[in-house]
Amino acid sequence: MMTTELTFPCPAKLNLFLYINGRREDGYHELETLFQFVDFGDDLKIALRQDGKIIVSPELENVPVEQNLIYRAAKLLKEKTACTLGANLHLIKRLPIGGGVGGGSSDAATTLVALNMLWQTNLSLDELTELGLQLGADVPVFVQGKAAFAEGVGNKFQFCTPLEKWYVVLKPEIAVCTAKIFNDPLLTRNTPKKGIKNCLNLPYYNDCEKIVKNHYPEVEEALKWLLQYAPARLTGTGACVFAEFSDEESARSTFAKKPQTVSGFVAKGSNVSSLHHFIRQLKKQQNMLSFFLF
Repeated sequence: MMTTELTFPCPAKLNLFLYINGRREDGYHELETLFQFVDFGDDLKIALRQDGKIIVSPELENVPVEQNLIYRAAKLLKEKTACTLGANLHLIKRLPIGGGVGGGSSDAATTLVALNMLWQTNLSLDELTELGLQLGADVPVFVQGKAAFAEGVGNKFQFCTPLEKWYVVLKPEIAVCTAKIFNDPLLTRNTPKKGIKNCLNLPYYNDCEKIVKNHYPEVEEALKWLLQYAPARLTGTGACVFAEFSDEESARSTFAKKPQTVSGFVAKGSNVSSLHHFIRQLKKQQNMLSFFLF
């Protein structure tokens, strides 16, 4: 069993499009969206403990540890499998909180996938996905680790392979309230369902973008700036916006000119998450080590 500290990636995602098809009686919205990962995100350092304790660091301001998604994910897996081991979990945070790039969901998914391997609890990806859904609507796609067309309330996936472009992602210095956007009476809620084939072959759009710009002029300003250089959209309900480029040089050149009023990053789209690339490489190394030792 591994006892040394390992560092697992927690990649960001973008919603390349987002269409709202209707509102259900339970208040949730029917939607169609396209998730793609990027090669930028948080890192989660994990070291096993024999005493069964789950220690998460650093502590988040105004967030009790019991509400921390990383702690909740570890506890959920531990309870599901009756595992007696524990772990030290240290998060290196890079992704903006409340940016629409899935930072918290990705952190939770990495916790589930990584500890499932390190604790040798051996749940399938589908079983981990069911656990992830208890933590948040976006956690399952990070657990599965493949670019996906999602529909329903975001819980029905079809894996796909959109073009892996370069992206400039910008974050205005505001936080968008998702509930405010989905409760706005002016939000488009009747975009016809197109299905995966049509959605992938038509121009991409985000139905939430107009409403977010109405409430948050900082988002509109960031989008206006990006649109000077390339096609740009909102991801999720924001606050992050992104522009797509065909090559790294163009993306980095544009990012270098960004206004001082926004933060952000440059990243390459990826149809398989960096977490799953890392897990496969780790298992390959383990198999090689086992071969030489035995």
